[in-house]
Amino acid sequence: MSKKKETVRIQDDLYHYVNGEWIKKAVIPADKPMTGGFATLAEDVEKLLMDDCAKFANGEETPDIPILEDAVRLYKKTLDGKARSDDGMKPLFPLLDKIKSITSVSDFNVKNLELLYDSVPFPFDIEVTEDWKNTSCHCLFLSNPSLILPDTSYYDKKIIRYYMLSLYRKMAAAILRFSPLSRKEQKRYLKDTIAFDDLIRRKALSRREMADYYKMYNPRDTKEVCDLLAPFDLAGLLEKLYGDEVPQKLVLANPRYVDGFKEIFNEKTFPLFIHWCYVNTIFQYAPTLSPEIYEISQQSMNKLMGIKEMPPIEKQAVRLIDSLYDQPIGVYYGRKYFGEEAKKDITSIVREIIETYGQRIRNNAILADETKEKAILKLNRIRIKMGYPDGYDPFFDTLKVSDDDSFFNALEKINRQKKKHHFEKLKKPTNPDEWQMPGHMVNACYDPFRNDITFPAAILQKPFYSVEQKKEENLGGIGAVIGHEISHAFDNNGSHFDENGNLFDWWKKEDFETFEGKTKDMTAQFDGIPFHGGKVNGGLVVSENIADNGGMAVTLAIMHKLEHPDFNAYFVNWARIWCIKAKESFTKLLLTMDVHSPSELRANMQPRNFSEWYDTFGVQPTDKMYIPEEKRIIIW
Repeated sequence: MSKKKETVRIQDDLYHYVNGEWIKKAVIPADKPMTGGFATLAEDVEKLLMDDCAKFANGEETPDIPILEDAVRLYKKTLDGKARSDDGMKPLFPLLDKIKSITSVSDFNVKNLELLYDSVPFPFDIEVTEDWKNTSCHCLFLSNPSLILPDTSYYDKKIIRYYMLSLYRKMAAAILRFSPLSRKEQKRYLKDTIAFDDLIRRKALSRREMADYYKMYNPRDTKEVCDLLAPFDLAGLLEKLYGDEVPQKLVLANPRYVDGFKEIFNEKTFPLFIHWCYVNTIFQYAPTLSPEIYEISQQSMNKLMGIKEMPPIEKQAVRLIDSLYDQPIGVYYGRKYFGEEAKKDITSIVREIIETYGQRIRNNAILADETKEKAILKLNRIRIKMGYPDGYDPFFDTLKVSDDDSFFNALEKINRQKKKHHFEKLKKPTNPDEWQMPGHMVNACYDPFRNDITFPAAILQKPFYSVEQKKEENLGGIGAVIGHEISHAFDNNGSHFDENGNLFDWWKKEDFETFEGKTKDMTAQFDGIPFHGGKVNGGLVVSENIADNGGMAVTLAIMHKLEHPDFNAYFVNWARIWCIKAKESFTKLLLTMDVHSPSELRANMQPRNFSEWYDTFGVQPTDKMYIPEEKRIIIW
């Protein structure tokens, strides 16, 4: 990525100064919405896995993890497009006939456990997750179902709503032609699906509301929730699942949805629901059907993201087995492609960042000593997961695929096993050693419920990190990202959880009020910035901006410990890691959905908050990347 010195000054636009020439020349793959940065590394990892899968399938090599031989059998079945095309939607007909035959709520209630294991959509989502008040245990978590449109905000904009629903109607009509429904039934089922979706969206959470995820923990008495969800027989479903050990409480992500459930699901609206259920079951199972049906099922979202072509079937096959065997594949990738030298070096960087972060907390002028000590306790309890885990959940070894299985039956069997395993977790303790991301994922995360940070091997590459890069480049790259993930422990969401990952207010009241003031300042710094015909929603992206700010603050502090630090190299690599080129439609979609600010703004906004930016490049009030000192924000 070369620098565009001729037309862009670094003092005006760091992002395009560093990345401009590359952006001009870069070509976005036809089957992708973007390229560059994280996406390019992910493409490279995918190519490696595609090559390895091809060798395994051809018998040239054998995976060193036995269950991956079953994954390879499934991979080969995925490649058999002709057999899948010949089957069309026929393998799904028995389940569709079962759904169509249900004519009353009571009939649905009789079959609800069977339908749950069939992954049939319910009028609410139910899952097992950590109990946020006691993360050593699990709980049942209820939320509203997904909507047709990407966010509730789209329903309030007439033109956009009409356009997006038109895309959906066209796609759904095309896919329903493969079903056993008559043409008249197809039209009615589609109309009813959109009508039931409209009932859901009136009570659904928006993306902006979900961004404050700590507010999504709302425990209620199980009997009270069961009464609110009537006539759906949740009590009967729970008894079938857990016998005499039905949990005494359920956690609601969206109380207003449950409180208003009787307006959405009742005897009168049941015909709308069952038709919505039928149509959404087809979309749920589309990846297990023919390539033609799967392609149709992706048309609406591909259009919104600007994707013009489906990925080649070999890539689809790798993505499919990755979605089912992600943990063993991550261990395989980490063992083969990640070195111990890199793991040792990157772990030392993490330790240094945590130590420096602790010093910054101790020197923080806005916190009382009592709050500082609790913050440092949480910081020092952060578990570090670097590269890849030593092993994976033994459950994956049960996901067998027989040569005699059809493609559909193999997937159906695996998905049913996974669904049962998921609900069985309720009565088991949580596993703090489990990784949130597999070793081959190009990403990183902080888990507030485990108080850990995970950096898969796949992200520990250039430009983020390399033993061959200068330390300043690594600090501006992976160092800032590590600091970013640590800062999530203390952002507007993570700040509500303690050192054990439990939802608990550990702050002094006045300290938290001061912190909330800083959060509002960060929200305002980004809110309303014009971008590609839209505007940034500062409240949607504030947690990620707090994390970026903290990541830059702690790594710049480390820079000052170096002898003759090269701040130029630091800021240039900071801009480089955020470099992307994306389809215009995808950029606009992310602006309303993504909790991260646009990459260009991530690169350009945070440096302005730090004196090192101004000192390194002589940035003056007349330069575009200048903000007055009194408006600069440093939280951690």
